[in-house]
Amino acid sequence: MKLTLTRELVHKLPKTDLHVHLDGSVRIPSILKMAAQQNIKLPATDEEALAKLIVCGEHTDSLEDYLRGFHIVNMVLQTKEGLRQAAYELAEDAARENVRYMEVRYSPILHTEGGLQLTEISQAVIDGLKDAERDFPIKTGVIICGIRNMDPSTSLQLAELAVAFKNKGVIGFDLAGGEYKNPAIVHKDAFDLARENNLNITIHAGEASGAESISQALHLCGAHRIGHGTRLREDEDLLHYVNDHRIPLEVCIKSNFHTKAVPDNRSHPAGHYIDCGLRVTLNTDNRTISDTTVTDEYMLAIQLLNLDYATLKQVILNGFKSAFLPYQERVRLINDTLSEFEELEKNELITKTEE
Repeated sequence: MKLTLTRELVHKLPKTDLHVHLDGSVRIPSILKMAAQQNIKLPATDEEALAKLIVCGEHTDSLEDYLRGFHIVNMVLQTKEGLRQAAYELAEDAARENVRYMEVRYSPILHTEGGLQLTEISQAVIDGLKDAERDFPIKTGVIICGIRNMDPSTSLQLAELAVAFKNKGVIGFDLAGGEYKNPAIVHKDAFDLARENNLNITIHAGEASGAESISQALHLCGAHRIGHGTRLREDEDLLHYVNDHRIPLEVCIKSNFHTKAVPDNRSHPAGHYIDCGLRVTLNTDNRTISDTTVTDEYMLAIQLLNLDYATLKQVILNGFKSAFLPYQERVRLINDTLSEFEELEKNELITKTEE
C-alpha cells in the first residue's frame, strides 16, 4: 500500500513508547508551577530561560552533558503530588499523539530528598498513570531503574522494590545512568533478584560504551530488551545473535545525537538494523530534555532512513510485539492495533479516491 507519510498520518497511527524517562519528560510550565507551589527556587523563572538549561540540542556533547538538566527537574519531583502530576501529564501527552501503550521508567531513589519512602514514590507514579488510563485511550506500565554510577546495593534495593510492585503497575527493571566505565555486571545481584522473580529486564547498553556492553547486558545480566543498542553494529556476530533471538532494540534517534552516541542523525545505524531484520522499536527517551515526541521520532526516521509505509508499519508493530505484557494481553493489543491500522488505511484510500 502506497500512502504518503505525512506528519498528520503518522500522528494518527497507533504507536508505542517503550523507552521514556519520567523525569526527562516533565512539561516546562509544570516544572515552574510545581516550583512555585513548593517554594523551590529554580535557576530560571520563565519558560524560555528554563528550557535553555534543560532542553538539549546540538551544543550537547556527551551523555554526561545530556544528563545535566535532570537535577533541575528532580527538584520539583520530591512530593507525591508532583510525581503523580508528572506521570499523569506524560501519559496525557502520549495519548494525544495516539500512543496506545507506554512504559514509563524512572529511578525512585532520585525522589527521596523530601523524605518520601520508596513505596510512596512508586505508588504516586502508578496512581498518576492509572488516572490517565481512565481519562485517555492509553495503557501504561512502569519500569524501575537502578543507576550504574550508584552503589550496587542501591540497585538491589530498587530491584526489591520492583519485585514488591510487580503485578501492581511495575512491569520491569532497568539499569540507567552513566554507562562509560560503569559496567552492568557490578549490579548483577539486582538482576539475579529480578530474574528469580520472573521480572522483565531491559538495560541501557551500547550508547556510551561499545558492543561489549550489550553482550554483558544480555549474557551476564539476562536482559530481554536493550535500551538504545546504538553500537551493536561494532560486533557483527552479536548483531546476528540479537536478530536470531528477536531481542528488541529500544532505539531513540534524537537523543542518541544529543548524547553523541552518533556524530549526527544521518549516521544513526537504525536503518541498517531495520534492513537486517532486527526488532527495532522507536522511542522518545526524554520528551522534554530532547524536545521530541513519538511522532517526531518517526518523522525523523522517515526523513533519514527513507522508510516506506510497509516498513513504518512493521516498526510500529515491533513496539507492540516487544511490550512487557503477558502474552494474551499483548496479542489483544496487537489485534486491536491491526484493526486500527486497517480502518485508517481504508479511510486514507477513500480520501485519496475522493480527491
